[in-house]
Amino acid sequence: MAAAENLQGVYISTDQLVALEARARDLSFVQKSPSHQQLAGRMQSSMRGRGLTFEELRDYLPGDDIRSIDWRVTARTNKPVVRVYSEEKERPALIVVDQRINMFFGSRRAMKSVTAAEVAMLCAWRILGSGDRVGGCVFNDSDIDELRPHRSREAVITFADTIARQNGSLSAAFSGAPSPSSLDAVVERIAGIAHHDHLVVVISDFDGHSDKTRNTLLRLSDRNDVICILVYDPFLLDLPTTSSMVVSAGGLQAELPLGRADVRHAIDSFARDRGRELRAWQRELGLPMLPVSAAEETAPQLRLLLEQAAWRQRRR
Repeated sequence: MAAAENLQGVYISTDQLVALEARARDLSFVQKSPSHQQLAGRMQSSMRGRGLTFEELRDYLPGDDIRSIDWRVTARTNKPVVRVYSEEKERPALIVVDQRINMFFGSRRAMKSVTAAEVAMLCAWRILGSGDRVGGCVFNDSDIDELRPHRSREAVITFADTIARQNGSLSAAFSGAPSPSSLDAVVERIAGIAHHDHLVVVISDFDGHSDKTRNTLLRLSDRNDVICILVYDPFLLDLPTTSSMVVSAGGLQAELPLGRADVRHAIDSFARDRGRELRAWQRELGLPMLPVSAAEETAPQLRLLLEQAAWRQRRR
């Protein structure tokens, strides 16, 4: 099957990815504290360059600049109080997009690989619209294409073209060997780039995740903002009770007799156990793990997930 056929939901083109710019404009990204925001940049200022964001009021300490004293609060409390500001920093974004053969699966609407591509471009367009630089890595089972962050439409279109090219090379006739370890390889590469004050968005089904993946993400999130977007297909969570399904891992094929209860139970347990493990990462690492279904339209899901994350952040 050639990528040029551009079958709806099976492959996605550069033009289709570029067209998502309009759908990204109303996305509202999560923000944490001013010094370590979730999705970034100069979201709090209309001015170019760096600015100052109010952070807190606290008691005056010896050595504080007297110009920072809030005289109204000082008069009310009868003790000197200062206003503390944090410097608003540029936040380059690195978007990691999984296009491995395990992503070439979909039961309704789209392949996971197509959904991952859509999520990546919605994020890229919105971040560029906020005035920040965008780059990232697109990876498959053998290659990693790295694009350094730039602040231009041309750079985002190049990113779209890179995603579309890797997406178009996916095929059910894949003859290579699936590489679960390539997830760790690309996360390690990102860790070598994002030393501090980056936004890192990892878009994958997290097939092949390991303790190494977890530890690298933990190291990344210590000095950067990290968001994981879990692309999944609901088929494994609602298996049919009759018939069989042929699955392929490149040159190898196997028939799954879904009419057998023990087979359905084993597949269901695998899917749910992995979901629980990834949710545990979210609690342990304190980073968002946003689930996006390949069976539903991508933009509304991402919009709702980001709004919910922002609401949870405001509740803290």
